[in-house]
Formats: sequence, structure tokens, C-alpha cells
Amino acid sequence: MAKNLILGTAGHIDHGKTSLVRVLTGVDTDRLPEEKARGITIELGFANMLLPGDIHLGIVDVPGHERFVRAMVAGVGGMDIVMLVIAADEGVMPQTREHLEICRLLGVKQGLVALTKCDMVDSDWRGLVTEEVRDFVAGSFLEGAPIVPVSARTGTGIELLKEELRMMSIGLDQKRSDGPFRLPVDRAFTVAGFGTVVTGTLLSGQIRVGDEVELFPSGIYTKIRGIQAHGSKADVGSAGQRLALNLQGVDNNQVKRGDVVAPRGIYRATKVTDVEITYLKTAPRPLKHRSILSLHSATYEVAAQVMLFNRESLDPGDSAFVQLRLDHPVLLLNGDPFVLRTSSPSTTVGGGIILDPSPPRRRRRSAEALALLESMSLGDEAEMAERLVSASLLSGISFHDLTRRTGLSAKRLDMALSLPLSSGNVIQMVRDPRLFLSRKSFSDLCETLFKELETYLSNNPLKDGIGREELKTRLPTRSDPRFFTPCLLHLESEHRVVAEREQVKLPGRKGAAVDNDAGIQKKLEEMLTNRGSEPPMLKELCDTLLLPEKLVLEHLNLLVREGRAVKIKSDVFYALEPIRVISQTLVEHLRSKGEITPPEFRELTGLSRKFMIPLLEYFDSIKITMRVGDKRVLRRR
Repeated sequence: MAKNLILGTAGHIDHGKTSLVRVLTGVDTDRLPEEKARGITIELGFANMLLPGDIHLGIVDVPGHERFVRAMVAGVGGMDIVMLVIAADEGVMPQTREHLEICRLLGVKQGLVALTKCDMVDSDWRGLVTEEVRDFVAGSFLEGAPIVPVSARTGTGIELLKEELRMMSIGLDQKRSDGPFRLPVDRAFTVAGFGTVVTGTLLSGQIRVGDEVELFPSGIYTKIRGIQAHGSKADVGSAGQRLALNLQGVDNNQVKRGDVVAPRGIYRATKVTDVEITYLKTAPRPLKHRSILSLHSATYEVAAQVMLFNRESLDPGDSAFVQLRLDHPVLLLNGDPFVLRTSSPSTTVGGGIILDPSPPRRRRRSAEALALLESMSLGDEAEMAERLVSASLLSGISFHDLTRRTGLSAKRLDMALSLPLSSGNVIQMVRDPRLFLSRKSFSDLCETLFKELETYLSNNPLKDGIGREELKTRLPTRSDPRFFTPCLLHLESEHRVVAEREQVKLPGRKGAAVDNDAGIQKKLEEMLTNRGSEPPMLKELCDTLLLPEKLVLEHLNLLVREGRAVKIKSDVFYALEPIRVISQTLVEHLRSKGEITPPEFRELTGLSRKFMIPLLEYFDSIKITMRVGDKRVLRRR
């Protein structure tokens, strides 16, 4: 199976990077007229090399001049191996140092040194430069790495360099292809007859012709019309490959270097990110809280305000967790490396990795935030997942957001969640989509609901309970309404509440009259009894007693619950004796005649229409009668 890796060049201007790539691959990566005229690389150049063992190296040739370090940073994104190019006639130079520092900050782990222009120096001088290089790389990821003397003009050492690259490639792992694809754009241009084409290194996953994709940060949706991998047409592009993607229906002015091609609807661009930074010893001054630096990651750059969590400044050589607030949205994921540079003078001062790509705004000196970032920094996936759930408080967090903020694949996140789920420290509240709360937040949410129930019943002493839907509205607004049912079931399991079909009650609770309420209820009973078969309706009761409708209804409903009155409809209540007499009269008629029409019922009882129809419907509802057409018959028991 082919292994796809990215080899990047690094080194000072005019040390022979482009000439060396041309000898290795036959490709001249200086493609711009200005580059040809000036003899230097200004933009990124690309070439491909096939090594024995089906190893495909995509080569990114980066500029060496200080003015073009921005392009160099873009080229390092996705690099598996760095080839640090140092000219034997000049040795280590300023951009050699900065390029090595950038590679270290961006997490490059493997590489070698190509000592170029060896045909221009004698063996003694070459030996001195070799020792200088060994001292220079000591303590870096290149310590102990091969130093290969080469000459692009004579071809000396080229085959040895290829063999060293092959041996190094054998020991490297292929980039992960099981997650969503992500391709930072380093070039965008138009091809006649095809339209817009973008190029970049696929950092993860696989991308196929026909895939629906999203451009970040613009949010433009498009499709993959065609793919080239290492310059050849392909149906699928895999992680680690240099790809050219033909985008359907996108104008060239809608996409640029710094954009990212990713699956549609999975990621969100962010303007705030939590990171761990290393501030270089060579930085000219301490880094102050709220300083503005330029963040470079993948192929983009953006102004970033540095928010220090627990200090006012960061000294050169120190590391810290900080929050970066960005000038405009970009797509960042957990684990992405970045570099920080000053604008004047333009120099690299630090870098690090993204820990939480979409955090809330943190309180300064927050112990919880620092503990979360510590767990993310250490890479303990179970603790990281548990702390992210805990940090979501009563809002909870979805499985999708956990994958986005941890950078874990779905499979690895499932494994990370298995421990806190089995211990009960994390609770899955909703199955689809999967939503999680911490045990403490779940307990707090249950207590909130219980206290809302107690408060409501304290303020409404005549009521047995509260309606389910009304109690549901009393969840904190930041919580998901779907959390209501699990919380209610938990309170029921602890026998703290009784949940009926429509109401939630306290165990043994019955609404009761307090203070002067008994007097109100006595007056209501008397008014209902005195008016017999045509009692006063709700409005008349309120007007007579000079009480609000809500209070009168509460007392009437309490009389009904205690069996002292009967509710016919929302605004019609009867005393017990009149309703008993009407019911008995109706039943005797039906036993004798078999059926009754509404006019016959009015004649039988002498009731007006506003009572007659509600009473017939009431007798239907309590299963004394049954409606057949426009008649009522006695329901069989």
C-alpha cells in the first residue's frame, strides 16, 4: 500500500533549496516570472518524488527570505519531514535559525540536514561547517539527524540523500484517514474549461469526487468536481497527499490561500480559542496581557489578542495557557500547531498548539479553566472529555461538539467517554442526538426543578400540583428542554415527586384552604346550591365576590377535588344535589323511553340552552349517556 508523506524544505535564502528539489524530482518549483528574474523563491513551490517501497513524497519548497516567512509558515503545515538546507560555503544564517524554530513550534518531529554547495568548499571547510551544524541542531528534533553533503551542480550525495529520506519515511506513520477530511488552501487559481482549482496538503481523512464540501471561513457550499493527486487524476485523495481540487460553481475570487476545504456541516469557524503557548527565549520583550500578535496556522494568518489567564505578562522562555481572541473567524481544531509573530519588527516570538478551538470566554484566574486546559494539554482523553462535559454546566454538550473541541474521532471519543459514563460522572441525557451532562449538573438541574415545584405549590396552596408543561418551562433557559424528562424520572425514582399524566405533585400533597379561604369556599357552595339547576357562571361568581377569576377558579377546583362540587365545563360548576336530581331524572326517562333529543331534554328539565348542552356533554363524558346521531341513549354498563 502506498505511503503518502509531505517533505518540506527550510533554510536561508540562496542556500540552494529549489535547485536541490529540481535535481531530486526534475521539477522547477520557481513558477512565477518574478522568481525566475530574481533567482529566489517568493511563493510556495511543489513537486513530487516516488521512492522505492511505494513511498510518495509531496515536496513543498518554501521561501527563505525573511520577507517571505509567512509563505514558509504556510508550507510547514502538514509537513512530515523537514529537509533543512544549509549551504556549505555560508553555514548557519539568520533564516536558518528562524526556520528551525518555526518547524519546532509547528510540531515537526522528523528531518535531516542537506549540506548544499559542497562542490564550492574543500573537505576541511566542509568538516568545520558540519560541526557547526551539529552544534546548531543540538537540543532540537534534528539532534542526531543525518547531515548529508550534496551538490545540485555535480550530483554528489543525491542518491545518498534519497536513501536517507526513504529510510526515514519507512519509520513514519501515514496521516490518519479515519476522520473528516481537511485541506488548507495554499493556492487558488482558474483553469480554462474547468473553473476554480485549489491546492493544498490533505491533513486528515479522505476526499472523493462528488463530495459536498464547505469553504471556511466563508461558509460557501460546493462540490468536488475533480481531484488530482501528485499531478495525476484521481477519484479519491488521502491524508498526506498534495491535492488539487476542482470546485464546482465557485468563482476564483471566492476562495484564497488561508481558506480550508472540509465536509459540509461538520465544523464551525471560531474567533476565540484556548491554547498552550511557548514564548521564545529570543523574544525581545515580555508578552503583556492583551498584546496583539499575528497567528499563523496551516495556510492562514490572523491578528490575535493574547488574554493571559493568571498573570499580567509572560517572560521570554516561559510557557502558559492563554486565550486568543481573533480578528476574524478561522477554522481551528484541537491539536493544530501555530506560530505567533510580531508585525514590527516582523519576527517569530512563539507558538504552540490549539487545545480548545471553541471555548466560552473564560474568567481570568479561573481554576476550573486551567484544570481543563491542563487535561487537554496532557492528552488524557477520558479526563479531557469529562472536564469538557463538566465545564458545559447546565447547558450540556453534544457528542458532535465534543468531537469538534477534542479533535478526537468518533471512535476514540466513544472510548474516552466509556470510563466517565460507567462511573456515573457523565450522564447521557438524550440518545439522538447524544447530549451529555456531568453528574453534578444533573443533580443541580433536578434540584432546580424540585425547588420550582415547592415554590409553586407554596404560592398556590389550593393546588395539588403543577402541570407538566408549566414545570418544564421553569427549566433554566440555558438548559435543553429535553433534559426535563430524565430529571423528572430521577425525582420520581427517589420518591420526591409523583408524576401523573398531566400533573407533577409532591407525595401525599392535597391542596387545602388556608386563612380566610374556607369562608370563600362556603360562599361559593351556598351560591351554587341556592341557584339549583341553573347556577351562577364563573363571571357572575367573580363579580359577586369581588375576587379575581384565577382565585375563584382555584377555589372551585378545590371544591371539585374534595367532592363538594361538580365541574361541567371551564366556567360552569354545580352543587352536588342539583346535578344528582338532573342525572336521576334523565336516567329514568331513558329507561322508560330509550332515547332523548336535546329539545326533549330541555322540556324535561326546564333548562336554558347554555346549561342544557354542557350538561348533555358532561353526562356523555362520565359515561351515563352515549350520543347516537342527534339523540342520547343510556350507555350500557
